[in-house]
Amino acid sequence: MRETADSGGGMPPGNLFTLARQCLESTDPQAKCELSERAFRSLEDGLIGFEKVDGADEVQPIGVPGRPPRPRLVAPRELPRRQPGSPAGRAALVHALAHIEFNAINLAWDAVYRFRELPHDFHRDWARVAFEEAYHFRLLCQRLEVLGYRYGDFDAHDGLWEMARRTAHDPLVRMALVPRVLEARGLDVTPGLMERLAKAGEQPLVDVLEIILRDEIGHVEIGTRWFRYLCEQRGLDADTTFAALVREYMKGRVKRPFHYDARRAAGFNAREMEDLEMLAGDGGR
Repeated sequence: MRETADSGGGMPPGNLFTLARQCLESTDPQAKCELSERAFRSLEDGLIGFEKVDGADEVQPIGVPGRPPRPRLVAPRELPRRQPGSPAGRAALVHALAHIEFNAINLAWDAVYRFRELPHDFHRDWARVAFEEAYHFRLLCQRLEVLGYRYGDFDAHDGLWEMARRTAHDPLVRMALVPRVLEARGLDVTPGLMERLAKAGEQPLVDVLEIILRDEIGHVEIGTRWFRYLCEQRGLDADTTFAALVREYMKGRVKRPFHYDARRAAGFNAREMEDLEMLAGDGGR
């Protein structure tokens, strides 16, 4: 995906898909957040729609989304463990969370941009997700600045976008694996993280994570809903299809503990949780 300069000004005329691409290509984090908000608000206010625009680009093969020169991207094994017990450790942790949210903005807009054959409600849902992920990113960047750092000051990894590449060929696979596996992991680990941060006296960050956890349950539920819609359209059993995709793509990266209440709120059923427990127990084999 080509890079474009960020002006921070008004959006060009177009439909939601052309604006989704502009948001994806934006390289400046602040501009990406502002563009995401304007695109979503424009959709909500009826200023843009889904009609084909003369000269608008057709869907391009997935590439590298717009991102700043920093953070430096490294292999996950090269990242040190982030402990909230010290100010520097808390800053590294907040940075890691901000990087997840930054990637989530791109993931949401890519779903809008790439999977145009789906009902418009799908695109509305993921435009809202992009808007909310941008809000989360800004909240975390504010906490990072309080700690004396900025986004880009720590190394990060590219695992979320790598899964976007692997699932670009099929919205059913994307919905199964990105919101329902990778993003759902946040539902599992956030309550314990909030408890540790509260003990470390970081209540303002706990308050931010409460907002994020609430919204992320909704985002995973959107993934659940559209995954099941696509399974129904193709005559597939959703439960067995989900388990098969997790086994094929995750290669042993399903981990306990699972936050059952949050996952139930996000649409996971008892059969799926049983399968996840089994996959976690046998290393995903």
